[in-house]
Amino acid sequence: MKAEIITIGDEILIGQIVDTNSAWIAEQFNLNGIEIYQITSVHDDHQHILEAMKKAEEKVDLVILTGGLGPTKDDITKNTLCEYFNTKLVHHEATFQHIREIFSRRNFDFNKLNRDQALVPESCTVLFNKTGTAPGMWFEKNNTVFVSVPGVPFEMKYLVEYEILPRIVKQGRTKAIFHRTVLTQGIPESMLALQIESWEDALPEHIKLAYLPNPMSVRLRLSATGTDKTVLKQEVEAQIQQLQQLIPEHIFGYDNETMAEVVGRLLKMKGKTLAVAESCTGGYISHLLTSVPGSSEYYKGGVTAYSNEVKKQLLGVNETSLAEFGAVSEQVAKEMALGVKQALQTDFAVSTTGIAGPDGGTDEKPVGTVWIAVAGENKVFATQYGFGNNRERNIIRSGQTALQLLRQIILKGL
Repeated sequence: MKAEIITIGDEILIGQIVDTNSAWIAEQFNLNGIEIYQITSVHDDHQHILEAMKKAEEKVDLVILTGGLGPTKDDITKNTLCEYFNTKLVHHEATFQHIREIFSRRNFDFNKLNRDQALVPESCTVLFNKTGTAPGMWFEKNNTVFVSVPGVPFEMKYLVEYEILPRIVKQGRTKAIFHRTVLTQGIPESMLALQIESWEDALPEHIKLAYLPNPMSVRLRLSATGTDKTVLKQEVEAQIQQLQQLIPEHIFGYDNETMAEVVGRLLKMKGKTLAVAESCTGGYISHLLTSVPGSSEYYKGGVTAYSNEVKKQLLGVNETSLAEFGAVSEQVAKEMALGVKQALQTDFAVSTTGIAGPDGGTDEKPVGTVWIAVAGENKVFATQYGFGNNRERNIIRSGQTALQLLRQIILKGL
């Protein structure tokens, strides 16, 4: 089954709001075996909406429209639907009573605009909107299903989850699909592709691989299609086991896991604690760690040592090391990690010191030069990286890499 999403609203086209609805709908449809053929955004314009619907009808089995169902004059979707399906607006009593109850409960005036929310195209199947005043509307024309839902995200999500998807699945027109995403870190996309090339070439035809890179990691999404989801899951898991043999050092998690969650789970499982000393990352690693619920069980705290004075006074970094090697050096990174570990009495510690940019680089230490150190239970390790000249990406990559190094050292028991 192929689907098109049509979002209606000038506010999307001028960048006033971000179209998160389409992303969420696409994800939910895909999980239920519905292929998204196209996503289209149109103005609050009668003719533009009609043209988009006509084009969609020629190409897909399902069209879902979001937006333009409010009570104000710029919400023209219902009238446009009436023209497209050659019908008229009629009063829908169940919707009327629902709207009146909402306004009564909130002690709001119930005016004509609110009452008009209960007008629906006569030929549609009304989809009850438990969460708001605008109902969903289901039409069928020339073997294509059209569904119109509000643009308010929580109202749209309710209708998709409880009204639309159950109806579509019941029709038996969807196929089985299974996704699994492998999370990798520490290897560029091009190098990763070469390393797993033979494995990728040997994938069965019904299992597709997609590379999804970002500054945090390279995600490998395996998507399998067929008739039996259980079988597809078994096949994908078998392929992932082969992949684990090829790049064991680089795989850190799956699907929507974060590196901070994975590291936190390891620390909690082993009953260990962590402290962080940050210079170039400016507290970003601490932010990642404390974004995970329950992180207080293993994360004791951190020091953002941006100046050399703070490095010396709070972390015990040797003035000689700073003078001889500079703040961005192996020696200083190691002393920062050891200093915060001792100060906070933890089992592990991580430190970062570098040149995030855009200024401050030299020929010897260009922008993007970062030293990351991890103090393990028995030894301290430090590695130098060159992350490039973009400040934001440098901070993100430094934080993610630091946690990856920590994860590897924990697993090795060092």
